[in-house]
Amino acid sequence: MFRFAKAALNLTGQAARQVRHNSTAQVNFNKKYGNILMVSGAGFCVVVWSYVLTQTGITWNLSPVGRVMPKEWREAEAEEE
Repeated sequence: MFRFAKAALNLTGQAARQVRHNSTAQVNFNKKYGNILMVSGAGFCVVVWSYVLTQTGITWNLSPVGRVMPKEWREAEAEEE
């Protein structure tokens, strides 16, 4: 447990030093690649869902309207007295 605590303190110290020295690596990365990553991620999702919807043969059971016919009404049988 001591090693874990020591490593955790070391990581927090490193993060504090980066903030103190104005590390702008993340800002530059997002500015440079942010839009490209968003567009490529959206494109990937569209491609995967297009494949799933058109090629896998999954029956989705969307709406039974127009496909389900009601059964004929049964009259109650007359009681014999």
